[in-house]
Amino acid sequence: MFEGLFQPMHLLVILVIVLIIFGPGKLPELGSSIGKAIKGFKKAMTEAEDKSGEASEAKKIEDNKKE
Repeated sequence: MFEGLFQPMHLLVILVIVLIIFGPGKLPELGSSIGKAIKGFKKAMTEAEDKSGEASEAKKIEDNKKE
């Protein structure tokens, strides 16, 4: 379905449409905000993994104390 979506001509058309919609002045702001959003998402994912790892370790320690 998406076989030819990322061909150079298609990407060029998408870039032109984005330039028309946002204008060349807004693109740096748009890029930085997308970058910050991705960075925040990655940070939240690693924090969630750390918390789940700490919780499972704490549970293992409690289980060992009960035995």
